[in-house]
Amino acid sequence: MASDTAGDLRTERRPKLAERVVSALRSQVLGGAFAPGQKLPTEYQLTETFGVSRTVIREAIATLAADGLVEARQGAGVFVIERPSLAFGSIGQDIGGKISQALNVLEVRMGIEIESAGLAAVRRNGAQEAEIQEAFFEFERLLALDEATGKTDFAFHRAIAAATNNPFYVEVLDALGARTIPCDVTAPWGTESVLTREYQVGLQREHLVILNAISAGDAQAARDGMRAHLTASQERYRARLNGQHAEYMSGIGKPRSS
Repeated sequence: MASDTAGDLRTERRPKLAERVVSALRSQVLGGAFAPGQKLPTEYQLTETFGVSRTVIREAIATLAADGLVEARQGAGVFVIERPSLAFGSIGQDIGGKISQALNVLEVRMGIEIESAGLAAVRRNGAQEAEIQEAFFEFERLLALDEATGKTDFAFHRAIAAATNNPFYVEVLDALGARTIPCDVTAPWGTESVLTREYQVGLQREHLVILNAISAGDAQAARDGMRAHLTASQERYRARLNGQHAEYMSGIGKPRSS
């Protein structure tokens, strides 16, 4: 009986058709596929694109409108709002370059991504699992070429969030943005100490643990892997702060150069 219950818990949750349409359109709008003020395809075109009924499309549009992404204009169609009012839209603004802020962001990410990894392990479909794997191997390819891996690192985490089939996980991660990835040269707190090959190889080992757990459908192992990954990042940042403090203390009493 217990094994039957465990099997039920591991069964993949199939999201409603409208949720899939919402997730796809939301990503397109936030990703710039539709510019502010631009008209979305017609209801008929959307039914053809997604292979769903008009009822599903209307439900999806209603959800996007409630989220402040689009607005329906009678007799004209559905348009992307000029300035979308997202609940999490201001999270990533004015983060600054302080390590303390990076630690704050990681704390938020732990609250989001640990559970998203567990959900992805039991909810992901084949295409979503493939996207996670593709991001992992793209990171590996760039690492071999000694090229920046930050965007691909973020893509790996975002693909996991998308595999939850809950669009709000993706929305929060998008609001935090790729600036949270320390091995990205564009991150405000990215420095030589976190851009080394050794550092990035370590990240990839941690990613592999998460990937294997999701592919195996092991929700708890996926959560544990993500927790270990983000905790290790916190520890690396704290080590940087401690190093800065030690460097300062060792310099006290020494004459400053003019």
